Amino acid sequence: MSSEIPPQVQNQLAQLQQVQQQAQALAMQKNQMESMKKESEMALEELEKLSDDAIVYRAVGDLQIQSNKDDTVAKLKERLETLSLRLQSITRQEERISKRFTQLQEQLKQAMGTQGQ
Repeated sequence: MSSEIPPQVQNQLAQLQQVQQQAQALAMQKNQMESMKKESEMALEELEKLSDDAIVYRAVGDLQIQSNKDDTVAKLKERLETLSLRLQSITRQEERISKRFTQLQEQLKQAMGTQGQ
């Protein structure tokens, strides 16, 4: 039995590592999106407590812009919807990556099993 790893197995290992890195990147993106969504939900909750004629300020880049409650609530709801859609997309990507990871693991097991024989 040769101790050298066949090129096919090396390729599969490289693919497995790449898929693992993609999964880690997606997990980081998902955490970031969830954090942003939570912040927006908390801000919306606080805005709902204010009177309808309250003057609020919202961040636009480096500036704080005066706004009315209704406009700010609408923008926050739009942001929450966008974040929810992004999270759904990331979840679907995670599922695909997970399936691909499992598939590659099985291929590697088979390749290693046939190599040992």
